[in-house]
Amino acid sequence: PAPIYSPASLPPPVAEITVTPRGRCRYTTIQNWSNNVYNLVTKRAVADEDSRIGRIAGHVRGMLTELGLDLADDNLRETDRRVAKMYLEMFHGLEEGAEPKVTTFPNDEHYSAMVMEKQIPFYSMCAHHLVPFYGHAHLAYIPNDHILGLSKFARILEFYAKRPQLQERLTEQVANFLETRLKPQGVMVVIEARHLCVEMRGVKKPGAVTVTSAIRGIFHQKPVREEFLDLLRH
Repeated sequence: PAPIYSPASLPPPVAEITVTPRGRCRYTTIQNWSNNVYNLVTKRAVADEDSRIGRIAGHVRGMLTELGLDLADDNLRETDRRVAKMYLEMFHGLEEGAEPKVTTFPNDEHYSAMVMEKQIPFYSMCAHHLVPFYGHAHLAYIPNDHILGLSKFARILEFYAKRPQLQERLTEQVANFLETRLKPQGVMVVIEARHLCVEMRGVKKPGAVTVTSAIRGIFHQKPVREEFLDLLRH
């Protein structure tokens, strides 16, 4: 039955009154009702995640079997579930929505010089081979009307890194997000990374570093770009 009265503005104990099919009133405290809903949602979320882990683990188990590994070995007995949990953790950016949730602030100080956060570490997974690539990102913008909390640079990078990814696409996604959300005078993003798909397989070149950049707005001007590079070196 649908509630007919729920005075949320009253002090505790607040009751929800519902009418049963037999015409009787039923009272449930709002707090108990909220706890019940929370517990139900939590249990369903845990059950859904366990189900996903089981399905992914089944595929991992099949792969290990095809490789001729003995899954009764103590070291491999839980490997399928460990790998499944690892992938859910590594790709959690896919669960958070279409874009990272960040808050911007009005630029009340009318700051108009460069804001730069450099040497931000990240880890991601190559979309081609599902092996890691990792390194550091350097992000900068010159504000107009809005500024970004400094911790949000890392949050934005983490959001786009935690999925099967290409370094080139990661660089563009971070730059596009900063440009769209802040509408600054300009944005520049540089990412330096080592790719295990280059170091462990194929050409096998340990230590090779890939550098990508994305430039928006005023950073197309050489003096501004040179200021970015100068700050990057010091």
